[in-house]
Amino acid sequence: MNMLVTGSTGFVGSRIVELAKERDWAVIPVVRKQIEPLTNSLVIPSIDASTDWSGAFEGVDCVVHCAARVHQMNETEQDALIAYRDINTLGTLNLAKQAAEAGVKRFVFVSSIKVNGELSEPNLPFEPNLKNTPQDPYGLSKYEAEVDLAKLSKETGLEVVIIRPPLVYGPGVKANLLSMMRLIDKGIPLPFGAIKNQRSLVYLDNLSNLILTCCEHPSAPGYTFLASDDQDVSTTQLMQTIAHAMGKSPRLIPIPMSWIQAGSSVLNKQHIAQRICGNLQVEIGLTKDILGWKPPVSFEQGIKITVEAYLKSH
Repeated sequence: MNMLVTGSTGFVGSRIVELAKERDWAVIPVVRKQIEPLTNSLVIPSIDASTDWSGAFEGVDCVVHCAARVHQMNETEQDALIAYRDINTLGTLNLAKQAAEAGVKRFVFVSSIKVNGELSEPNLPFEPNLKNTPQDPYGLSKYEAEVDLAKLSKETGLEVVIIRPPLVYGPGVKANLLSMMRLIDKGIPLPFGAIKNQRSLVYLDNLSNLILTCCEHPSAPGYTFLASDDQDVSTTQLMQTIAHAMGKSPRLIPIPMSWIQAGSSVLNKQHIAQRICGNLQVEIGLTKDILGWKPPVSFEQGIKITVEAYLKSH
């Protein structure tokens, strides 16, 4: 398998490159600027509607498109949507068009569960088919890219596979999960001992394995696959699992969810309560059925590896 990977220095893309090389696949990592370890990389300073990909696809069987514009601070919603569309929508379509013209067989697009929405209803996990068009600018830009890729596939015969992951965790994870590990590591008592939500997560190697499976599986083209560890957990269970992996006793105070939500409203921090208390479940039955795939790493194993990497670096 000869593959080209965009976003190859990112959290997901870098792991895909590593695992593909372990399989002895020929990999062309796309980078913004030349980096010493990636001597065989392709330097593309920006991926947008006008990027010239001439000569990039020689001998390439499959493109894995991980690169994307993610959330930036201090933007108006309209400015954000324009910027997201330029990279996530038009940049994706431009890349896929040129790949198809160059004879690339397959295009694997790493989209986002935000295409489905920010929260799922209790016991109604997200599925590949959408009930509503996303309102969030980032989610909308990814949705529009999915729609454009489906049209391009019909026009050109390019095999398109779409993958929508939820929160991805693993060694080197940043943002909310990193903050959670820091708080638990410090032994700070936290008011999250009675949260009964359900959230789907996906360990980095599980997502990477799924992406590589979609590069070569004969039944993958034409489908949208959701990804997870196939084990949903509450925020309370997640924190308990992290604490256990650290060898610590979880210091979680059982404050009712309704109190947390009310307090966040008073402080105008509803988005924080939404992340802590809200549901975001995905149904991966189609992924397992079509691909014969199951996550190779369990949730507990994934958290253990993630925590061990955190402890080594702190």
